[in-house]
Amino acid sequence: MTLVKILVVEDEAIVALDLRKRLSSLGYEVIDVTAQGEKAVEIARKHRPALTLMDIRLRGEMDGIQAAEIIRNELGLPVVYLTAHADEATVDRALRTEPFGYILKPFDERELRTVIEMALYKHNAERKLRESERRYATTLASIGDGVIATDKNGIVTFLNKVAEKLTGWLRVDAHGVPLIKIFNICNEETRLPVLNPVARVLADGVVVGLANHTVLISRDGSEVPIEDCASPILDEQGDLTGAVLVFRDVTHTRHVEQHLRHAQKMEAVGQLAGGIAHDFNNMLTVILNYSEMLADSAGPDHPWSQFLSEIHQAGKRSADLTSQLLSFCRKQLVEPRAIDLNEAVLNTEQLLRRLIGENIELTVCVSPDLGCVRMDAGQIERILVNLAVNARDAMPDQGKLRIETSTVVVSSTAATPFPELAEGIYRCLLVSDNGQGIPASYQHRIFEPFFTTKEPGKGTGLGLAAVYGIVKRCGGEITFDSEVGFGTTFRIFFPAAPDAAPTDHSLANMQLPQGNETILLVEDEVSVRAVTRHILTSCGYTVLEAENGAQAIQIAQREAGRIDVVVTDVIMPVMGARKMLNELRKQMPNMKVLFLSGYGDESLAGEVAEFAKSMFLQKPFNIAELTEAVRWVLDDLSDTPYSGFPPNGLNGDS
Repeated sequence: MTLVKILVVEDEAIVALDLRKRLSSLGYEVIDVTAQGEKAVEIARKHRPALTLMDIRLRGEMDGIQAAEIIRNELGLPVVYLTAHADEATVDRALRTEPFGYILKPFDERELRTVIEMALYKHNAERKLRESERRYATTLASIGDGVIATDKNGIVTFLNKVAEKLTGWLRVDAHGVPLIKIFNICNEETRLPVLNPVARVLADGVVVGLANHTVLISRDGSEVPIEDCASPILDEQGDLTGAVLVFRDVTHTRHVEQHLRHAQKMEAVGQLAGGIAHDFNNMLTVILNYSEMLADSAGPDHPWSQFLSEIHQAGKRSADLTSQLLSFCRKQLVEPRAIDLNEAVLNTEQLLRRLIGENIELTVCVSPDLGCVRMDAGQIERILVNLAVNARDAMPDQGKLRIETSTVVVSSTAATPFPELAEGIYRCLLVSDNGQGIPASYQHRIFEPFFTTKEPGKGTGLGLAAVYGIVKRCGGEITFDSEVGFGTTFRIFFPAAPDAAPTDHSLANMQLPQGNETILLVEDEVSVRAVTRHILTSCGYTVLEAENGAQAIQIAQREAGRIDVVVTDVIMPVMGARKMLNELRKQMPNMKVLFLSGYGDESLAGEVAEFAKSMFLQKPFNIAELTEAVRWVLDDLSDTPYSGFPPNGLNGDS
């Protein structure tokens, strides 16, 4: 079987690599990957891919929209946009290029395959439509759009099945009836009648399209937004013998456009949340580390010991809340590790109570000594929040929501009520409500992106799709039972993971790594710089301080021969880390780098992706995490070029 050839145009190297791997695993052939619009056009002209996945923002003079317009208009090839965010003007430009779909970052393989297959199908349908203009007598009945043919007087001679469904007229009833009676259209906003496009086709012999905001009023009075095109039918002598009207329901297209705009708004909210979290993480770095130092100096018998412990615990809880905020805004780095499922559920309980309201009774029942699963704690929170919000909406007046954890053992020698599970040990998360339930006719679609049974504006249709993607990515399974009037129960099965080794973070019981090297510390926050310097100097290091990139370059010009490692914030005023390090590398080509940031966004990888001998440490960090990270960078980093954020060895992985 011939593989579908796809061209990937993406300027983020990590995203491009991920796309190539995912497309290959889905059975597609990636013919090339490029980050420039000009190069994309050149490749498309040479290889004519079946589909182009096009990022809107690209390097170079030609952005994705300009490149897509050339590929679409000149070559007639389909383009699907990849985008994480765009302003309204950019979206309007993109829409004018008639893309075949959008893929919103981040995405999963199910969404990727769906959009690609829909785009390929739409492109194929358009090709069939062009052929039907020459051979309409044999193809009109089989294409996916509504088709109505008339004679030269505007009397209906043919309807296909889609046209029957959209107009409410059967072919046998519509034959011989004037088109104006069957194809009743008006402007959606003004409610004024719209001139039937076939009338102009028959009068002028030209191809005519409908204006925007046109709705078709069916025979039963229901309305559907449509796009259409009417073309003349000519005989062999070129004389007009009738017209053919091709139209389609654009409800889904509108929903996609609305979701795109909604995603842009959410991206703006995420940017704001990320900025707040960054500043908050800086403050927490100071609070957590100074409280840890004071508690260690005071000792357990000091009168203030309990107060200092409470300050430190409050700081840790605040860090967890910040992590939740970043996770919900998709700006938290995902760090799969062994986590206690019970602990993750209980940590989310108060958040869920605030979300569902007082009219819903929440019961949380965790199985003793459950054990661990391997995933990111923020992903458990996302799963529970999405399921709890859906349950809340299904119980508008009052109801009960129950969350349970348990262990399920699947054996090849014992019967199991879950045949979809492979043999092994699973940690089960159950979320059950006694709400309205899901109609049987919808149950096969509930995990589809953008599918929702809620009223417009009440839901995006992305919650359960996100849950499904998280579960599948961690190797789990999700099942559900639902009955109208009796509620819904979701069961999520996570493969069991070895329990995480207990750690003692007390400084009194910890041997911190020591050193005598010289560190260039670059941090614009005065308090964060001060506590970081104090930690490092107390472990024997010599610390040279800079409050911005420009100052760091000046210091390096004087001290380049002494500096062993650069510890730097990623996002700084005056000069960012990338520009600063590019300048520093001229003086210290083999420098080692430890990146710090209060942001958790994976897009930060673009700031540091080109640097070898580097590691990333998320703020807020504690004393042990910082000192071990510095020691690891100094002792263990190889010359392998940086290829993304490494797992944080101080948080359970190495």
